[in-house]
Amino acid sequence: MTITRRALLAAPAILALTPAMAQAGKITLVVPFPPGGSTDAMARLLQTNLQTKLGRIVVVENKSGAAGALGAAQVAKSPADGSTFLVTFDSHAVIPSILDKPPVDVERELMPVLLIGTAPYVIAAGAGRPYKSFADVVAACKATPGAVKYASVGIGTLGHLAMTVLGSKAGVEIMHVPYRGGGPAMNDVLGGHVDLIAGSAALVAAQLGTNMLRPILQLGRERLPALPDTQTAIEAGFPDFETLAWWGVFAPTGTPPDVVAAFAAASKEILSEPATAAQLKETQHMTLLLQDGAAFKTFFDKQVATWGKVVKDNNIKA
Repeated sequence: MTITRRALLAAPAILALTPAMAQAGKITLVVPFPPGGSTDAMARLLQTNLQTKLGRIVVVENKSGAAGALGAAQVAKSPADGSTFLVTFDSHAVIPSILDKPPVDVERELMPVLLIGTAPYVIAAGAGRPYKSFADVVAACKATPGAVKYASVGIGTLGHLAMTVLGSKAGVEIMHVPYRGGGPAMNDVLGGHVDLIAGSAALVAAQLGTNMLRPILQLGRERLPALPDTQTAIEAGFPDFETLAWWGVFAPTGTPPDVVAAFAAASKEILSEPATAAQLKETQHMTLLLQDGAAFKTFFDKQVATWGKVVKDNNIKA
């Protein structure tokens, strides 16, 4: 039998899974959203490579509903033995505040495994609209209150919350039109039914080559290479304001530390491979972080506190 260099590199991760993970059968990656989105794509990227690296069957299960809370609850109630993980998106941090009776306590029943990466949200206008900057939007709202409408991928999503904050800081109300997903939202903006869209960089940038969409503001701290001429919110006069899409993995609380560490290590190896990292940067405009343990918990706790306050202050309910 020939032992390849790739096999040798994978061996430490495989050995680290024993005995707890080795005793379990398949690994299930639960995605709390429908198929086809960026989180689903992330889970399937991990699925294919984890099967090779760990020598185990890995399946993806889509369990959507309640702003991602149903899938999160399923994972929280699963055995804490390394057989089930949650692959989720930034709206996970809003579950405690957006739902009256969330089916899961995301801070106590789930433990952070790996913060994969982040990407800024972007605000863009349909090409047929006159807005070339966020200042133009503010001026239009002041001239005709209620005249400007924006699409988001749902109530309580970070696009919605970010626009709520920006409108409040600018002293205007921008009318919110929520959709069930990025596809329908983008279609109505491109079709001229809604003026703006607030979505992740991946959702917006995918349409830039069509000349049917004009980015007017990005919500990261620095300008994206793909949008070098588009101001950040900080540059536009909103100090220290940023809104980041993020992707991460959680496990049921109580999952053994060695099991969590082994899964995180294997996932890091997969996602940091040059071709994969380049793909994530190109398609998702992602800054790959690959932070686990305390670093991810610190990030997540801050997200929960920041957006929970926005939800409470503006009395937003799903």
